[in-house]
Amino acid sequence: MTRLILTLIRCLIVLSLMLLKPVWAVEIIANPDVPVSSVSQNALRAMFAMKLLQWSDGRPVRVFVLPDDNPLHRAFCKEKLDLYPYQLRQTWDRLVYSGTGQAPTEVDSEADMLSSVARTPGALGYIRKSRLNDAVRILTVK
Repeated sequence: MTRLILTLIRCLIVLSLMLLKPVWAVEIIANPDVPVSSVSQNALRAMFAMKLLQWSDGRPVRVFVLPDDNPLHRAFCKEKLDLYPYQLRQTWDRLVYSGTGQAPTEVDSEADMLSSVARTPGALGYIRKSRLNDAVRILTVK
């Protein structure tokens, strides 16, 4: 009987580990010239929805994103914006097709994200915590 219970416990542990989704430590990054060190979740959502277009000092916000099917993009949308990627895409499509705005700049990789944000004034993006370097500023979300 004890052996059966141990086998069942092992099976449950293995199954639970298989069902766990990978956890991404997503950081919001900005160009070093950005005038803030933290943003609210609502402001972050508005910036990535392309509705908040200027920083507090009047400089334009330049938003960079990864492709919709990128796992980091999906994690960013859920963890930081509390949205699904398709909801963000619908917002951008509405702006583009109605002629009232444009979608953010899409980059191909995390390396491209890091370099684009580092060299573009007013830039905003996201990256895995493990990929950070001194060329960008980390923004905290409050």
